[in-house]
Amino acid sequence: MKFLPNLFSNNVQWAKQVETDEPGFFKTLSEQQTPEYLWIGCADSRVPANEIVGLKPGELFVHRNIANCVVHTDLNCLSVIQYAVEVLKVKHIIVTGHYGCGGVMSSMNNAKFGLVDNWLRHIKDVQHKHHVHLNAFSDPVQKLDRLTELHVIEQVMNVANTSIVQDAWARGQDLQLHSWIYRLDDGMLRDLDTCITSAEEATPIYLAAIKKLTSDMT
Repeated sequence: MKFLPNLFSNNVQWAKQVETDEPGFFKTLSEQQTPEYLWIGCADSRVPANEIVGLKPGELFVHRNIANCVVHTDLNCLSVIQYAVEVLKVKHIIVTGHYGCGGVMSSMNNAKFGLVDNWLRHIKDVQHKHHVHLNAFSDPVQKLDRLTELHVIEQVMNVANTSIVQDAWARGQDLQLHSWIYRLDDGMLRDLDTCITSAEEATPIYLAAIKKLTSDMT
């Protein structure tokens, strides 16, 4: 505790409070990990996954990166998905973005930060794919919000197209994919209507969700 003693102190108080509220919690937690959910979210410090959905440690398996990207060459993310699906047997994979995302904003504004620009290239691909719709917005905040929403839906499709998820569905595993978005200024989640439960329904549900968004100019 030579360094950052305040964080160690916070940890002691937190552990004591948890054990007071639920005696034996940590012993039980240490003996098993059986979450039903994999949360793929942004690394933004303002978006604490467990707290947002009111789940305890052990109930939510979490992967976070800048702007909640799911990239088919990202072995880190793919390894998390494989472990969650094949070992933990999660029933839900939830891709959650958030309004005001710095990564999406930087991509849209062509900001330059160095190495991370290569990662943000994936968001630019989404922006290019939907440029006609996005360029119809005169309000930059509305445009940013819509790009953020479209980006989340595209990442859910990236999850759906992984061999991991395709194989899980092929063997009849119960697995649902979801696209959510979080608003920082009120703490509320919104469902982007991309709940996919099989390979066959992935494309129709994706297209319907995109059509719904792109027909809305608010």
